[in-house]
Parts: sequence; structure tokens; C-alpha cells
Amino acid sequence: METIGVWWMWVGFLAIVLVMLAIDLFVVGGGKQHKVSTKEAAIWSVIWVSLSFAFAGALWWHLDGSMGREVANQKSLEFITGYLIEKSLAIDNVFVWLMLFSFFAIPLELQKRVLVLGVLGAIVMRTVMIFAGAWLITKFHWILYVFGAFLLITGVKMWWFAEEKPDMANNPLIRWLRGHMKITDELHGERFFVWKDGVRYATPLFLALILVEISDLIFAVDSIPAIFAVTSDPFIVLTSNIFAILGLRAMYFLLADMADRFSLLKYGLAAVLVFIGVKMILIDIYKIPIGFSLAVVATFIGISVVLSLHKEKRERALHAK
Repeated sequence: METIGVWWMWVGFLAIVLVMLAIDLFVVGGGKQHKVSTKEAAIWSVIWVSLSFAFAGALWWHLDGSMGREVANQKSLEFITGYLIEKSLAIDNVFVWLMLFSFFAIPLELQKRVLVLGVLGAIVMRTVMIFAGAWLITKFHWILYVFGAFLLITGVKMWWFAEEKPDMANNPLIRWLRGHMKITDELHGERFFVWKDGVRYATPLFLALILVEISDLIFAVDSIPAIFAVTSDPFIVLTSNIFAILGLRAMYFLLADMADRFSLLKYGLAAVLVFIGVKMILIDIYKIPIGFSLAVVATFIGISVVLSLHKEKRERALHAK
């Protein structure tokens, strides 16, 4: 696996991740049951994004001095593009979490613990999947075409079913879990399990945690191949992915009260997946420049956000009449 990452860069990145995780776990909300306000979430979202771009700047500075300006520009653009792709696709994951917490009636102050464990699980799962993907690409170049076709089909399906709402009550996984586990009808604070008459029961909070982890695994199957369309360097893939994940909890609380305002975002995400799928399929025929890919992804997401806000404004005006 060819990579720009030398041992001290991996160690340094691990140290950064551990520090950021400690801040996210123990500073944001003080590690206690805590209702995160929109203002607090917005501040931390800005901090996480700023740290990610600071990392991109530090990476460019190091590579400019050690490998030259061309490599520095290429790799920093790959990082930013991968980060933007992961951040954009994570928004759809956030909307799924909103539906899960709403279905299980989990209040905001209890959602924090589930999301903390969800982020930790996501980091572990994605690290394993990224190294596995990098190894597969090294051994079997043709798998890039498989990834590309998968993303293309996923994008088309996302566009086609963008308006459909999941039927949580009849979800087969939820029904299976309820049929194979003793589950309480009510929440018990932040506890995942309680004892009743000598029998251990899971709480709805535990069900929510399981489904959050499964949903992230499903979304990782989309997002990780998407970043491999940008670069096959495992250091760039992993760092851009993890930086996007670390700010995911803050982004969730920021968007929690605004989900309905981005009704057309799924179409933008679908267009991004289709573009990346085509890019992967054409990789040996024509290599689309990273800068152009970054511009296309940003444009699709930007247009879908603007159109969503315009639609929401128009609907509010109609209701006001």
C-alpha cells in the first residue's frame, strides 16, 4: 500500500484523535447527562471543522517541504475532498439517527451517551474497513469497478426513494430484537440494562445504540468506497474519514431542530454518489482531477441546500396566507 504516511505521522494522528476524543467525551457537556443546545453544537461544529482544515494546512506545509509543492497540493486537496464527501454523506446518517431517537422517544439529554459510543464504534469499524479496502485495492485493482458500480446503483436508488419514509414500527431488525430480548417499556436514565425480579432487561436506550451502530456500518459501506474514488492512500482516507466522524455528534445536535429544512438534500447526496461512482468506473480511462471533483461535490451539496431552504421558505409563505 503506497502512502505518504510515515510512522511518526501515524503516531501523531493517533495522539490528535485521542486528545480530540477526550475533549469530546469529557469537556463537551462535562461527561454528564446533558442537553446540548443548538448554540453549543454550532460552536463545537466550527471548532471541529477548523481543526480539520488546520490539519490539512499542516499536512500541506510538511509535504511542501519534504516532497515538493505538487505533491503537497495533490494530497491536501485529496484530504479536503475526502473530508467533504464523508461530512456530506454523514448528514444522511444524522437524519436516520433523528428518526431512531424519535421512534424510541429518547430525550436530547439521553442521546449524548448513545452518540458517544456510536462515534467510538464508528471509528473502530471504519479503521478496520479502510485498511481492508486499501488491501483489497492493492491486491485486486478490478474491485474499484465493483465499488464504482455499487456507488452508482446506490445513488440512483437514493434519488428514486428520496421521498419515502422508513416504516420503523415494522422494521424487521427491530421486530427481531424485540422478539429475542427482554426489553422494558420505559427508559431508565442512561442505563442500558436493568434488573427486574432477578431477570436482566434491556432498555429502549440499548436498542437505540444497536441501531445507531448498525446504521453507521451501513453508511460506511457507501462513504468509504466513495473516498477511495478520490485517493487510495490509506493515510489520507483514514485521516479525512476520522476527522469527519469526530465532529459528527456536534453536527447531529446542530441539525436536530433543522432536519425538515433540508428536504431536498437527499437528491444532492444521490448526485454525489452517482458522480463518484462514474469517476471510479472511468478511473483507467480518464482520471478526473481532484480539484474538479471537489468543486462538483461542493456544488451538488450547495445547490440541494439552497433549493431546500427556498422550498421551505415558499411553503411557510403559503401556510401564512
